[in-house]
Amino acid sequence: MSAIAQRADVAVVGGGIVGLAFAWEAARRGRSVVVFDRTSIPQGASVRNFGMVWPIGQIPGNDYTRAMRSRERWLELRNRAGVWVEECGSLHVAHENDENTLLREFAECGPVSGITCTYLSAAETTRRFPSVNPDGLQGSLYSPTELAVNPPAAIARIPHFLAETYGVKLRLGVAVVGVEMPRIHLAGGEVWEADHVFICSGIDFETLFPEVFAASGIRRCKLQMMKTRPQSGGWRIGPHLAGGLTLCHYKSFEVCESLAAIKARVAATMPEYVKYGIHVMASQNDRGEVVIGDSHEYDGDISLFDKTEIDDLIMAYLRKIARLPDWTLSTRWHGIYAKHPGQSFVYAKPQPGCLIATAPGGAGMTLAFGFAREWWDAIEPEAERK
Repeated sequence: MSAIAQRADVAVVGGGIVGLAFAWEAARRGRSVVVFDRTSIPQGASVRNFGMVWPIGQIPGNDYTRAMRSRERWLELRNRAGVWVEECGSLHVAHENDENTLLREFAECGPVSGITCTYLSAAETTRRFPSVNPDGLQGSLYSPTELAVNPPAAIARIPHFLAETYGVKLRLGVAVVGVEMPRIHLAGGEVWEADHVFICSGIDFETLFPEVFAASGIRRCKLQMMKTRPQSGGWRIGPHLAGGLTLCHYKSFEVCESLAAIKARVAATMPEYVKYGIHVMASQNDRGEVVIGDSHEYDGDISLFDKTEIDDLIMAYLRKIARLPDWTLSTRWHGIYAKHPGQSFVYAKPQPGCLIATAPGGAGMTLAFGFAREWWDAIEPEAERK
């Protein structure tokens, strides 16, 4: 005899930031929602990142708009759910001539595309932001839009906010073993039915739909990160910090003609950074810990063990661009997330009513809420929004 199915309008598989975004967007529109995750405590990519909400790195147009919509949602979570969110902004610093040229160029073309940013001289940068290393500094690009969150705390809090506020049901610590629309099968025999099922489990969706994963073009990406112990005396880093390597990483800067010169110099003089896909950034959480990273290794190049060489390269570069009162590291870790080489997000429909939504390419904290809102807006008139 088959198990009696429980029911919700919407079922979400995956309790990371993408799954929570789709769950919240459905719940705020009046749908009944259940969220499944195989772990009872968040452990995946959504808790292994900087905690940066990063509009400045998104391509002008749709991605930047999604990022700014996500920003609105994070501020709403701060006000309604008590999630720690700091409006810290970001600062890209230039210690090379070509980097300074690009920052000036982007300060001219960015606002034309709707991106809020300002070029600052070296003197103005060090006056406003003492965490920047002044040695060799040539200038910086400041943006006020970026946010800081504490990923483990935020991802742990949001599901309970959804349960308390909207009655979202949480089935955490139980694995989904199969989807045969409209049925969702859980380990142990529990069965649910839903009109819409969102598979938001990152690269883990391969276990449910291996053929779809194989055809998706999605790659596994490993990053290495670290954080310091809490800085004493309430010292704050100020905005998120990034250096010239970051200009080569984010697609927003590809509008600048001067980027080619930076990429050529980095390839010629810093091959080890290119080899490991290293670009260096630093943020600070509510505990005062400075979060530092990161690197990018893909698929067959991913090793089981972390590389000390990568951490050493990251720290050496950070010392060139930043000043910290306390450089003592308390924690090192790595994460693995899903990334598509040509798309900022991947959708697939393996069954009627079932949507795979994944691979924000390391920008889940920045884009997930915007993508979820956009998807629901496409199927639901604006008048029905709640």
